[in-house]
Amino acid sequence: MLAVGLTLIACKTEEKKAIKTYSAEQIKAASKKLNTFFQEQFDASLDRHPMNQTYLGISKDADKWNDISSEFEDQELVYAKNALQWLQDSINIKALNKETKLSYDLYKQFLEDGIKDDVYRLYKYPVNQMHGMQAEIPAFLINMHQINTKKDAENYISRLNKVAPLFNELVDNLKESEKVGIQIPKFVFAKVLEDARNIIKGEPFEKSENKSTLLNDFETKVGKLSIEESEKSELIVAAKKGLLDGVLVGYTNLITTLEAQEKNATTDDGAWKFPNGEAFFNRALQKTTTTDLSANEIHEIGLREVSRIHNEMNVIKDKVSFKGTLQDFFKFMKKDKQFYYAADETGRKEYLDKAVHIIDSMKTRLDELFITKPKADLKVKAVEAFREKSAGKAFYQQPAMDGSRPGTYYANLYDMESMPSYQMEALAYHEGIPGHHMQIAIAQELKDLPMFRKLGRYTAYVEGWGLYSEYIPKEMGFYADPYSDFGRLAMELWRACRLVVDTGIHAKKWTREEGIKYYTDNTPNAKADAVKMVERHIVMPSQATAYKIGMLKILELRKKAKDALGDKFDIRKFHDVVLTNGPLPLNVLENLVDNYINAEKG
Repeated sequence: MLAVGLTLIACKTEEKKAIKTYSAEQIKAASKKLNTFFQEQFDASLDRHPMNQTYLGISKDADKWNDISSEFEDQELVYAKNALQWLQDSINIKALNKETKLSYDLYKQFLEDGIKDDVYRLYKYPVNQMHGMQAEIPAFLINMHQINTKKDAENYISRLNKVAPLFNELVDNLKESEKVGIQIPKFVFAKVLEDARNIIKGEPFEKSENKSTLLNDFETKVGKLSIEESEKSELIVAAKKGLLDGVLVGYTNLITTLEAQEKNATTDDGAWKFPNGEAFFNRALQKTTTTDLSANEIHEIGLREVSRIHNEMNVIKDKVSFKGTLQDFFKFMKKDKQFYYAADETGRKEYLDKAVHIIDSMKTRLDELFITKPKADLKVKAVEAFREKSAGKAFYQQPAMDGSRPGTYYANLYDMESMPSYQMEALAYHEGIPGHHMQIAIAQELKDLPMFRKLGRYTAYVEGWGLYSEYIPKEMGFYADPYSDFGRLAMELWRACRLVVDTGIHAKKWTREEGIKYYTDNTPNAKADAVKMVERHIVMPSQATAYKIGMLKILELRKKAKDALGDKFDIRKFHDVVLTNGPLPLNVLENLVDNYINAEKG
């Protein structure tokens, strides 16, 4: 036995000798090599995506649109395969520092996922009511394309002219998807056609006293330039020609194609209708949640959460001395006028002013929660009229990385009955501070991280943080009004229902009507909210499951840290771990929290 023991000791000694160690210089060189590659990859991708440049405040190719052709997608697949091969052949991962090794793992997974998921390239609806180009292109020009110089105006005109070839590619994509059995659901057509037709209303598309949305935007921006009036007039004439030659031609082509496809549309709404639809949806859930939870497991989590939140709502119902069932209370909250601003200019201004006040109040308390805070400011804005009818009820737009544009919390005030006052706090916390603005602006401003990590989008992480941010203020003494606290629960309930309905539609063959009924039976939200949400589930399979799954994981990790550290737990340090590494898959976030716990224990 002694001989065996000595042999084992000798083997372990030899193993230790065989493990190669690297000097600080070698680690620095290997890590620098990989980070240089990341930057080169980011820059090359940016060169191929002019619209991304504009989002980041870069004006290099501000006269162009992204290429959305299938040939371009083919080439992007080649780039991904070549990049993955380079990673595998050229990098010694054992010589990387800790941060760069994490970047390596994330980028490798990103490339592998993109290559694997190319088989589902056509498994999306090229236009829909949530993010179709029929609304995104004008929104981009209005909100992203700044005109500070004459050259900026000329680039805007160039983009107007290039809408026609861009929409030719869009129409090709629509037809290609239809050929492989990815047909747009019937309800979508009326919405996207209305969006498209709205853009080509007014001058110069028709004789009208009203200017079209884009002409009005262009003239307003050009009017502020410090150039001769004659130059402004020339630019406006050129813009009108671009609107007719580019925008009118492109939108007419799109409208004609959509009208033809509408005739063959069906009311089959779930991903199950696609070729290999079950496999596609399972993969979509895996990507969205960054977990291995099955559709059925997510469905059951949703049902449990709905039950729990209903119980907490009953406590509030009793607290405000409401007599009746929870369903009666829902009806009261839906109908009582005290909870709704007037559906006029005054009411909408009051809503926006209150939203600003909520965010400003939270700003004064951020030191209690965060060590790292964003430099970028946040503004509140109503969704523009041309897209308010089809857009979501609220969303966040990230700031420009060069500081030229703040982050924006958009509130959709088209239907004031969908924007009750008791949900205002939770909505502002989610989209603004401490929600998306904190997470996204901080990520963009991080030093020494490759750009792909600063700008990454793991939906469960991003939206999980947003939903978690609705809950944090409760612990700080906000939601003092019990109705507002009910609103917080109503927002969380909404996200719990999403787990049930998203999986119901795409895995259990629920109809659109069954999904709407589940929301109206189980939440206090207006039916209009339920309709929009179900329609969002339909065109974005799995996306809405991210919120609750992500929030539950962040809360689970926080509890894990608090239980392990006791009095040594500092919520500011925990939030630093969550926010100062850029967006992450949930399993990677858990590893970082474990490392933080071990480090704090010493």
